[in-house]
Amino acid sequence: MELMVLLNALVTRLLFVLHSLIGVWRVTAVKNEPKYWLLALLNLLLCLETGLTLKFKQGRGYKWFSPAIFLYLICTVPSLWLLEIHHGTQYCGNKPGAVQVNVSNQDFNQSRDSSHASEGTDHHIIQTAKVFVKQLSTICETVWTLALHQTFLLLLVVGRWLLPIGVEITRDQLSQLLLMFVGTAADILEFASETLDIEDVRKNYALINAILAVWTWSMLQFPLDLAVQHIGCKPTTSTRRIPSLLLCRYSAELWNIGVSLFIQDGPFFIVRSILMGHFRIFNQMLVFFTAKNILVVTLQLYRLAVITLDFRATILQKSRKGEVSCCPCEPYEASNHATTDQDTEMKGFVAFPSKEESQAPSED
Repeated sequence: MELMVLLNALVTRLLFVLHSLIGVWRVTAVKNEPKYWLLALLNLLLCLETGLTLKFKQGRGYKWFSPAIFLYLICTVPSLWLLEIHHGTQYCGNKPGAVQVNVSNQDFNQSRDSSHASEGTDHHIIQTAKVFVKQLSTICETVWTLALHQTFLLLLVVGRWLLPIGVEITRDQLSQLLLMFVGTAADILEFASETLDIEDVRKNYALINAILAVWTWSMLQFPLDLAVQHIGCKPTTSTRRIPSLLLCRYSAELWNIGVSLFIQDGPFFIVRSILMGHFRIFNQMLVFFTAKNILVVTLQLYRLAVITLDFRATILQKSRKGEVSCCPCEPYEASNHATTDQDTEMKGFVAFPSKEESQAPSED
């Protein structure tokens, strides 16, 4: 096992565990109940996944799916749910989002002065750490919640970058995937912060749960790598059917369209439409992002229509020329003994001759 692969695999998962534990700590501090420390036990799943990955995959990733990212979601999402639900009892003084610090900077000076009088540097480090933790504890909880949301999404992108890749995905594909994740993370953060900050939404417990459910659903796209990987095509009868051929050629594009329609922009549009149509909640940003979701959904449907028409035209052109392939994007070279049978079956699936064309042989 390569040393860099081992270090990347361990360091990334350690960052996931530390961030998850910070979320559990904030939940325990807000609820003031030690029983919420039990949420930290979810990190045992991540530890188990680390051991299995190091043993069976030598630290490298899996095809199409990242268990480490998925388990990181499982470890962190419950804490963010509890913090958002508890948001109504959090106060930040007169100004929203203000940071209250009750510990003065003199504590740092006192700890520094006392460290000079100590015999070693260990006492200085301990005192500085205590003062730092005290100041962190005085930060407003709404600021903590927003910071956890932001760092959560940043760690998903950075962690996916640092995790060792498998042989099925290239560096170029990974860079494309990370660029997609950056834009996706920004949209998800905007959706959660913009909708949950509305005062009328905070008064409706069921509406908060619905928004958090949609937010959680949108996060499930991060463990998947299908946005940049095409599905392989095999010369079987099922793969020579029209839907299978379409999926073979445009698997990545179809996945991106499906994510936008059913996981991200579609659900976001539905939630925002309900806020405006049913609950009569209007503001400038809500209207703008609703229009953005409508535009994105429309463009994705247009993209789907273009792909379908292009695929149909390609199939018709190949069938008329007698060029039969397993996948229109990459011709399949069949063996000599099976070429004739496969061509015959393929033409039965993909050829769509017009009425005049079907009558042409009989006229000759």
